[in-house]
Amino acid sequence: MPLEEFSKSDSLTLGVELELQLVSLSDFDLIDASPDMLDLLGRSRFPGNVVPEITESMIEISTDVHRGHASLIAQLRQIRDALVRAGDTLNVGVCGGGTHPFQQWSQRKIFAKPRFKEVSALYGYLAKQFTIFGQHVHVGCASGDDAMFLLHALNRYVPHFIALSASSPFVQGKDTLFNSARLNSVFAFPLSGRAPFVLDWSGFTLGYFAHMERTGIVKSMKDFYWDIRPKPEFGTIELRVCDTPLTVERAAALACYLQALSAYLLDRNEPAPEESDYLVYNYNRFQACRFGLDGTLVHPKSYETLSMREDILATLRHLGPYAERLGSRDALEHLYRATHEGSDASHLRQQFQERGSPEGMVDAALARFREPVLADASL
Repeated sequence: MPLEEFSKSDSLTLGVELELQLVSLSDFDLIDASPDMLDLLGRSRFPGNVVPEITESMIEISTDVHRGHASLIAQLRQIRDALVRAGDTLNVGVCGGGTHPFQQWSQRKIFAKPRFKEVSALYGYLAKQFTIFGQHVHVGCASGDDAMFLLHALNRYVPHFIALSASSPFVQGKDTLFNSARLNSVFAFPLSGRAPFVLDWSGFTLGYFAHMERTGIVKSMKDFYWDIRPKPEFGTIELRVCDTPLTVERAAALACYLQALSAYLLDRNEPAPEESDYLVYNYNRFQACRFGLDGTLVHPKSYETLSMREDILATLRHLGPYAERLGSRDALEHLYRATHEGSDASHLRQQFQERGSPEGMVDAALARFREPVLADASL
């Protein structure tokens, strides 16, 4: 059936989704606890929404629609507190991080939901290997045309979000040497990567999507695992490249960075996106995954090689007036400090060195999620 019309939403509104780890407090491995967690959380009012994810060792939370940093961070903290209380009742830990550092994918259980069963039947072992944890950010768009423009205008900044959110250095008990190893699992899916270069909504729906639907490969936008995808039912674009941070404070800051960038780009402060911009896209994305803030990127227009860290800092400075207007100055200041001090991936590696085991890393992640004042005293 044809793709639905693009719903109207208020431009630059925000919503955040976080996929979170459920951890056994006896051995710090993942635990198949989502049915119990969801049952417990469903008995009382939850300050957002919580749903299952593809395996029973994970859950996904989502916020309401927000206009700025203050209300977003307030609700994320309420959600975190509710999750921590429920986990304490069940003796289950809850934490962020893009990957669990030593879980074995073969031990995971697919959650009993028809769509998850279909995905498992189609993708085989990749479905269980998809026990990885990401942050998705939705930004409201006034029209489908704005959504398609913004989706492609953001292509140059995708590495920023990968580097700033990176929190998945370990897989299967080993240091991968990547800062975001999580995205390697996403890239294994055939409908991942970047969206096709279409800049208007009618061209996307009547052209690209209609052709793809006729192939029988896709039925809805849920079948695409793109780095950024339009969500017509919400009237948003959805950024999907971020690892789940270790704190909700970092998650809120990343969302407000996307909001400020979107405002800046919608004001047409940069040359219009072109298909040729994507010549350097995969290289830049690899640099962000592999080296994080210490990586480099190639500017898609000038082909100049830039320091990832310096490019992020320069962008944060450019966005100052937009942050003031949107009330997100504290959010961008958080990322300014993070760019200097290091990502969550760096923190996890430091914990491994200090504690001497992957289990110690998980313990540190659990503490960082539930005690954000210790993790970031200024927020």
